Amino acid sequence: MENKKNNIILLITNIAVGLLIISPILYALSVTFMTTDQIHTMPPKFLPKSFFLGNYKEVVAAIPIFRFIFNSFLVSTAVTIGQIITSCLSAYAFAFYEFKGKKVLFIIIIATVMVPGEAIIISNYLTISSLNLLDTYTGLILPYLTSAMGIFMMRQYFLTVPIELKEASIIDGCTGLQFLTKILMPISKPIIGSLGIYMFLLTWNQYMWPLLITSKPEMRTVQIGMTMLQSSEVQSFGMMLAGIIIIIIPSIFIFIIGQKQLIDGMTSGSVKG
Repeated sequence: MENKKNNIILLITNIAVGLLIISPILYALSVTFMTTDQIHTMPPKFLPKSFFLGNYKEVVAAIPIFRFIFNSFLVSTAVTIGQIITSCLSAYAFAFYEFKGKKVLFIIIIATVMVPGEAIIISNYLTISSLNLLDTYTGLILPYLTSAMGIFMMRQYFLTVPIELKEASIIDGCTGLQFLTKILMPISKPIIGSLGIYMFLLTWNQYMWPLLITSKPEMRTVQIGMTMLQSSEVQSFGMMLAGIIIIIIPSIFIFIIGQKQLIDGMTSGSVKG
């Protein structure tokens, strides 16, 4: 009886905290269905009087929002796939092979985490510019196809896999690549899912790099596109919030789908053995 009471209290507390956290998003969503007069009414209203879609129509008319969403989705998906491939390959080598300088090389890779992105963004820009990749999807994707954090996450999980499993696969005739793709990666779905979701959301929310290497409107991503609403001749608070709601829907959808994998992946490699 006491446990049931505690569970009910915990559930109510979780719901209250959850509503408190998402209340700004819910209010922003409500404002997008208000007219300008309703938005500037004092005291402020929390619910619209009618289902007004004018703000969303203004966003579509002001900027090519769906083109921006396509660009961000393409870049985020490509970066996520690239991160998974390069991280798995590198982590596999560090976890299951012995070679000269292995520890030193791994330390050097991990040390790059301490280098702020702002310190290398100019050198990345000069490299991409010299390759004539400005205003291209390749330029947006290429510098982020691998990361030290991804390699570290995958290596820590691979270390929890018994080496006997690899030895047994060799006896059965598996090559190293076959062991990675057919055995190791399928049993590593939690950490792969966690890495994929994290990288997708991180790339989706990028601002500085797309701003630096893109100048054509058709190559802009959603975060850069949102700034174009602020430079419109007629600024509308409701229109800006409508744009924000449109661009956060995909990221919220991805997070909801992969929430379990994200949590499982973050805790799966914490204990070896």
